[in-house]
Amino acid sequence: MHEHGDLSLTMECTLSRTGSLFSCHANFSLQSSGELISGTKLARVQDGNKSHHNSTQRGQIMEGFCLARCRFTRLMAAMQLGMGVFVILISMASLHRFYTTHSLLPGLDVVDDPAHYCAKFHTDTAAGYASSFDIRALADRVDDVLVQLADLQDKLEATALKVAKKTKKSKVRRKPQENMTMPEFRRFLEDEVIHPLYSAHIALRLIRIPRPDDGDGDGSPAVDPLVNFFTAEETRKYLTAKGNRDGLPSVYGTNRTYSTIGHACVLMRRELDEYMSYDVGAHCPDDWDLGQRLMLGGCDPLPRRRCLVPASKLFHRPLPINESLWTLPDDGNVRWSRYHCRGYRCLSARNQRRGYDRCVGCFDMDREKQRWVVGASTSTNNRTAAASSLLADFRIDDVLAAAKPGEVRIGLDMSVGTGSFAARMRERGVTVVSAAMNLGAPFAETMALRGLVPLYATMSQRLPLFDNTMDLVHTAGLLEGWVDLQLLDFVLFDWDRVLRPGGLLWVDKFACARKDLDDYMYMFLQFRYKKHRWVVSFKSKDQVYLSALLEKPPRS
Repeated sequence: MHEHGDLSLTMECTLSRTGSLFSCHANFSLQSSGELISGTKLARVQDGNKSHHNSTQRGQIMEGFCLARCRFTRLMAAMQLGMGVFVILISMASLHRFYTTHSLLPGLDVVDDPAHYCAKFHTDTAAGYASSFDIRALADRVDDVLVQLADLQDKLEATALKVAKKTKKSKVRRKPQENMTMPEFRRFLEDEVIHPLYSAHIALRLIRIPRPDDGDGDGSPAVDPLVNFFTAEETRKYLTAKGNRDGLPSVYGTNRTYSTIGHACVLMRRELDEYMSYDVGAHCPDDWDLGQRLMLGGCDPLPRRRCLVPASKLFHRPLPINESLWTLPDDGNVRWSRYHCRGYRCLSARNQRRGYDRCVGCFDMDREKQRWVVGASTSTNNRTAAASSLLADFRIDDVLAAAKPGEVRIGLDMSVGTGSFAARMRERGVTVVSAAMNLGAPFAETMALRGLVPLYATMSQRLPLFDNTMDLVHTAGLLEGWVDLQLLDFVLFDWDRVLRPGGLLWVDKFACARKDLDDYMYMFLQFRYKKHRWVVSFKSKDQVYLSALLEKPPRS
């Protein structure tokens, strides 16, 4: 019996032995402030060295189990703590770098008023390149890195809580703890820890602030401010200037290489970031239509991508050249997922819902065989319009007769079609590269499968051809009465640039409104080309066709 203040404890124990096992049957009572609590407890104790040995084994087993169970939890807690410290250090370094920017830029003296300092940083034009530096983009880049680190920390915390809950449930249910194997643990570290840390590391390295000694001596920055403008990691890597190895000059005589994109990419940043979000080295997303939408919107040229372009699962070997020129390709050779039609039969001119309208009958090979060889069909009720249209249709043999035999060898076709013009010229020994955009139908794939060369480029881009190199430039259906006169002016001067002296410009049925005809005629006549043929015919009551065959004069 034991007493302490107003508490009293009474306990009786009766011992009995069965072999090496002692049994203790205990009765106890606890009295506190007049209230009595009693109970019974049965305990068995094993005597001798055997009892001590078994308890030692059980202790060792439980200790090893606890170590295996707690090792991962402790590791996760340590990583979580390390990530927290890392985030704090990055935040402090970013703030320090921001508030000490005046030491990196010339002409910005230290002032006591922070508002005056920030205003001077944004408006000082004496520094030259400082005025073009985007501090807001820099802040967005730093915030992006901090978000990545915060997401990683949250993921580690969630994993640690999940492991703790599983451990607690295992203790309650007295089940063995499920431990993570080494390959699983390694995969977890690579996917959930190392890869996010690497991305954050690269993002920090790509943050660029212009320094006074980085310019070329004329006050221009060596760092492109667009590096910090985009958020997709691959876009920033692509835009970062690449210095030559060991400081050696390149084959072009430059010390660094700049990758280019269209200036309208800035206006389409969200679409470009979506286009450049992919897994490096893996299969590219099937998003060619997004890339084409960017190109047509002025984001041309597009940045290169480091992924593998998938082909159609049903791709077959193309037909030989003597069969492919006037045969539609197999449907299995085209990825149809982004088109209204799912096969070439759907693209027939008889289908009223074919999904495109810029090239009626382009996929009808029987009709295409008749173009530029014989006159247009006169099976229309409006014979006057048909006869007028016949005047604007030039035959290929008549065009080639304007030059000496064999002088027209290579050419460029700026049209909307499946390459039939290039196929006809190939039969006459002329190699023609055809511009091709997939405007509702697979024009580029069809050209290539027919054995022709498609040039996947918009008219917004300068032609990737050198001066005075082409014997022929042909255009049909691409530039019509919708085009702005100044845009047409730039395009025509580019065509004049690539045409050699004596080269032919074939304007094939340029359609426009009658009231605009004089303006468009001047655009073609300003170059003072020699007129081999010049025809204006009616397309309708209010619209006309202009067809012309012009020869570039020699200029020296």
